[in-house]
Amino acid sequence: MIPDFLVTHSGGFHADELLSSVILTRLFPQARLVRSRAPEWITAGADRIIYDVGGGYDAAAQIFDHHQRGAPLREDGQPYSSFGLIWKHYGRDYLAASNLPEADIEAVHAGFDAGFVLPIDLVDNGALSPSGPLAALTLPALLETLKPAFDETDPDADDRAFHAALAVARSFVEASIGKRAAKLRAEALVLRAIEETGEGRVLELPMGMPFRPAIVKAGADHLLFVVHPRDKDWCLTGIRRGDEGFELRADLPAAWAGLTNGDLEAVCGVAGASFCHNGRFIAAAKTREAALAMAELAVTEATAA
Repeated sequence: MIPDFLVTHSGGFHADELLSSVILTRLFPQARLVRSRAPEWITAGADRIIYDVGGGYDAAAQIFDHHQRGAPLREDGQPYSSFGLIWKHYGRDYLAASNLPEADIEAVHAGFDAGFVLPIDLVDNGALSPSGPLAALTLPALLETLKPAFDETDPDADDRAFHAALAVARSFVEASIGKRAAKLRAEALVLRAIEETGEGRVLELPMGMPFRPAIVKAGADHLLFVVHPRDKDWCLTGIRRGDEGFELRADLPAAWAGLTNGDLEAVCGVAGASFCHNGRFIAAAKTREAALAMAELAVTEATAA
């Protein structure tokens, strides 16, 4: 059934119904978004989806509230907000409508739920309370700064602010999902490159991209460095040992640290070497051949230790 109306509550808004609206307005662009607490609107009907209002959760009746007694919980006991409920029931359709490859939908759906939706759910239910200097810069807090001031007298101010905030919320949802989809595309490219590299220590990629997750997934512990083009130059990059911290599997040679152009060429003996960061985690060269030559030198030094 294609709804004629998408119904959420009027008045002040929060991240959960804004983000729910992102999903639903993408799926049902022809539906009219109604913000109301009037009984005739927040009563379930065949022509509407009701969310974050209505006092019930019944997917078959298309009502998705979480404020009532006996509100729905995830399998692990954590609470849903309306966003989590809408994502649970409509997220896969949203991803399909966003032209995500079918093979990637489940992975992106689960990853977005865990990394984006769940924190919104927890904050909205008071199960997570960000603190410290960054608390006011969380996505829920920033979206709420778009509400009208308390003494705004224009009766349309809330709705105007809601739709302005909806556009902002949409950009964050689309960007987050886009990055997750891109990581899966990168993973496929990196896994293919690992297979082609065999037992070599240097992984060459066709462009800059996230590479460490795929290297870990493949169990390619033998790899020490990655080479790829960047604009008109080529990069030589180390591989971090862990998800956190900056320790590398192998550092670039200490003699290269902080050098550029002619000074770096003189020390490493590679024409076209152009830069090495003082931290020895990234270097650059003017050509592919120079970058690969630098990589082999770095491997030789690292494996000789």
